[in-house]
Amino acid sequence: MNGAESLVRSLVAAGVDRVFTNPGSTEMEIIKEFDAVPELRPVLGLFEGVCTGAADGYARMTGRPAATLLHVGPGLANGLANLHNAKRAYSPVVNIAGDYPSYHSPHDPLLSADLEGLASAMSGWVRRARSPATLGQDGADAVAAAREGQVATLIVPQDATWGDDATPALPPPEVSRGRAADSEVERIAASIAGDKTAILLVNGSGLSERGLAAANRVVAKTGCRLMVEVFAARMARGAGRGAFGPLPGDQTVALETLGSARSVVLAGTKPPVAYLAYEGLPSLLIPEGVATHHLAGPADDAEGALEALALALDATTPGAAYDNVVPERPTGPVNPKTVGAAIGSLMPDNAIVAAETTTSGGPIFGYTRGAAPHDWLGLTGGSIGMAIPLAVGAAVACPDRKVLCIQSDGGGMYTNQALWTLARESLNVVTVILSNRRYKILEHEYFKTGANTLGAKADRLFDIGNPDIDWAHLGQGMGMEGHRCTEAEDFTAKLEAALATDGPQLIDAVYSG
Repeated sequence: MNGAESLVRSLVAAGVDRVFTNPGSTEMEIIKEFDAVPELRPVLGLFEGVCTGAADGYARMTGRPAATLLHVGPGLANGLANLHNAKRAYSPVVNIAGDYPSYHSPHDPLLSADLEGLASAMSGWVRRARSPATLGQDGADAVAAAREGQVATLIVPQDATWGDDATPALPPPEVSRGRAADSEVERIAASIAGDKTAILLVNGSGLSERGLAAANRVVAKTGCRLMVEVFAARMARGAGRGAFGPLPGDQTVALETLGSARSVVLAGTKPPVAYLAYEGLPSLLIPEGVATHHLAGPADDAEGALEALALALDATTPGAAYDNVVPERPTGPVNPKTVGAAIGSLMPDNAIVAAETTTSGGPIFGYTRGAAPHDWLGLTGGSIGMAIPLAVGAAVACPDRKVLCIQSDGGGMYTNQALWTLARESLNVVTVILSNRRYKILEHEYFKTGANTLGAKADRLFDIGNPDIDWAHLGQGMGMEGHRCTEAEDFTAKLEAALATDGPQLIDAVYSG
């Protein structure tokens, strides 16, 4: 058995059954083994950032690693932006980067690059394979590392895929996620038992249906406040599921909010840091003097930790949950409010929402609180161009569920190649493009500098409507139905029809008021 076959069989034995790839010549031995190992399904992306974002989406929905297979330094570099989002989501991703044979690289051939340097920027674990005999074990070790909630990158020189003395590795043992010890849980419970100023800040697996239910039982028992991180990888939302409020995104308001607490309990997160830095404001959002308790870290078992905290408090009364509130179908021009109302009124039961909404997020998020139960996958690392690739991975992971992709137009142009993969794989995804034809978030930040007017040169840098991007025809050119809407009634009708249709659909929601 050669090294390539041992790698593929080791990945499958360890539970990896999907690989998102844009391969090159150095990966041909591995590609050849895909036909020999039917348990591993490859999915082609036309850009490496699509592959890495899809692997992230798959991992968020399954809790298991997906793999990528990328070609040497430039291919890995193309995938780094969405690996950044995966890193911030603590997603288990096995990233395989091919390279020249080990004897060839020292001669500095055309595609040579510092793969270790590129990989280490976004990976918690990096290894270069040394021989066919050890490649299978390297693959198993990469899976074990990824399971810890991180990107694990295995660099595979071409000569490590050759040979005839390789053997697959045994699957790595399952390792449970950590959390605070029972004694620490008891101490935290005692500290918040009579403190109605306390804030329970939740992220990670604490935003599952069970985690939020436990958190709301704690709130019902203690009177503390429940908040979630602004940038969450996955959260269970909708009617009947646990209620929560977001940690304010405005830095000043967040400081005031956290400063009003005597203690903050962190479940599935670490101490929050301001998204951006502003003159005169601190980076850390929990002020000095506020006690900070660590129940579970970002990659820990926050769900189990919250259930343990509820048990320690004898918190058995069901907490708050969202009522079933379906907005009326909107009328008038397409804008964030009417798009949000339409989505809230039509949300399919058990849908998956992959959302990169930037400045449109507030209304859309608000109108879907009481919609049919769904999972919401958010932008975790701030690197735009995430939602469509994320939807690819989510749809591959959960083919029996409808995926609704909500993508801002500016970010969508970073990875519009993902539309082709949606069509190629006939994935059950409806993509809604939010077209305001501006980098609106940058305009907001511009005025935060104290500017009173928008300069002509700056305005041109924020304007992506000259020429207008024709998303409807772009979707059609990628192999799916594409529609353009400027009126809410038309958008709602098109969305209803798309959600009732199998396969990929695209709707360009052009803001007109």
